[in-house]
Amino acid sequence: MEEKFRQQASNIVKIVLFGPESTGKTTLSQQLARHYNTVWVPEYAREYLQNKWNNERKTCEPEDLLPIAEGQIKLENDLATKASQVLICDTDLLETKVYSEAYYIGSCDPVLEKYALENTYDLYFLTYIDVPWVEDDLRDKPNERKQMFEHFRNALEKYDRPYILLKGDKKTRLETAVKAIDKLLKKYDKHAG
Repeated sequence: MEEKFRQQASNIVKIVLFGPESTGKTTLSQQLARHYNTVWVPEYAREYLQNKWNNERKTCEPEDLLPIAEGQIKLENDLATKASQVLICDTDLLETKVYSEAYYIGSCDPVLEKYALENTYDLYFLTYIDVPWVEDDLRDKPNERKQMFEHFRNALEKYDRPYILLKGDKKTRLETAVKAIDKLLKKYDKHAG
């Protein structure tokens, strides 16, 4: 049962875009995938919750979190087999855990928490709130961006995840991210060779 939340082992560099809603994660994921001629893992929650909204006019509820986590890891594991030397992830289970705790009074399903902490990535890019908030059917916290950002930063620090804060326009963020990933890939090549 729980195996469906576990990452499959791979020898590629895994990068996560991490942060509150409407901070440029998807845009940067696509740019990085193009730059490295690889695939990117979309945020499964967006598809899942958009379907729920379209069909039921309901937003995310606690019982949605495990199906979202399962779908996210399945997507990541499938796409990891198609990636070149780097896999760009638009989110991970730690992000789902942060949302669970922020929205549902500090609670998180123990299975989600276990795999959010066990699954590993080489580097996180924490996206700052210095880009305009864009409204859609699923986004709902335009006035709580600073508090949500702090939830994300606190999670990375609490669980000792390697991260770089990304601020500025799209070009600046892309340049900062590419520089960091290139450095990781060089280090990775030295260990492999």
